[in-house]
Amino acid sequence: MSDIANKILFGDVEIKLKEMEPGIIQTCVTSPPYWGLRDYGVEGQIGLEETPEQYIEKMVQVFREVWRVLRDDGTLWLNLGDSYCGSRKGAWDKTDVQKEVYVPDPNGRAAKIPKIPNGLKAKNLVGIPWRVALALQADGWYLRQDIIWHKPNPMPESVTDRCTKSHEYIFLLSKAAKYYYDNEAIKEPAQPDNSIRDRDNTRLNNTPGRTKMQGLKVNTYETRNKRSVWTVTTKPYSGAHFATFPEELIEPCILAGSKIGDIVLDPFMGSGTTAAVAKKTGRRYAGVELNEKYKPLQDKRIRESVYQYDMFRKNK
Repeated sequence: MSDIANKILFGDVEIKLKEMEPGIIQTCVTSPPYWGLRDYGVEGQIGLEETPEQYIEKMVQVFREVWRVLRDDGTLWLNLGDSYCGSRKGAWDKTDVQKEVYVPDPNGRAAKIPKIPNGLKAKNLVGIPWRVALALQADGWYLRQDIIWHKPNPMPESVTDRCTKSHEYIFLLSKAAKYYYDNEAIKEPAQPDNSIRDRDNTRLNNTPGRTKMQGLKVNTYETRNKRSVWTVTTKPYSGAHFATFPEELIEPCILAGSKIGDIVLDPFMGSGTTAAVAKKTGRRYAGVELNEKYKPLQDKRIRESVYQYDMFRKNK
């Protein structure tokens, strides 16, 4: 396909990615279906594999195609959640009681996946995000960073033997050791840590034989490098019956990973959030989605983002 800019292709992700020309995407920002947690009701969907190993292998195959369409200095920003080995007892069969971050329909295909993979015991954290990240690293990607998506409003869990989970991972991967990354575009406000200064002053002033400290050097810059913990609340989107990728989570990935006019790819486009943020920030988008029922929602979000572009530029 000669021109995929500002288009979303519907169908199997590997097949549709193969239709794209190599080296045309600057950055890929995506959140694939998590393993074993949700049945979207579409044949051929990823996430319903029998084992974690099968799911991981599928992820590796998909991102080999992403590698092919990325520019040599391109990046991949990959969001993945995790799941626990369950015993199918108690709350697992009750949709009104929380057992995992997402509760599968007891009658859906996700609930039919063996909840205790070979080699693991019940109640183990499966570790899917890191398994996928390390598999991609072994397949040739540079694993540059693990970013923590901190959720101030996590879904409640009725657990009493561990903490309620309030984070997910975003992995930054690249094709090469040197890649496009706009550090300035995502700097955050600098806030001097007075607690460290006060603590060190107290320690030094109370130490025998030490003269009184005249004060530590305090950062007077207005901004600093963005930290690796991003606090972003989850927000429902009107018209979507599932949790959507928060725009505030995607925006720094796009700003750091691309320039105005570049093409941003999401091979698991879903409700169209990545496309909407790409348009709002002056980029173009390309996407793949298995379920054509999402098209009206995608179109609506993209139309809305066009109106937000001028406001975005004024605020920047």
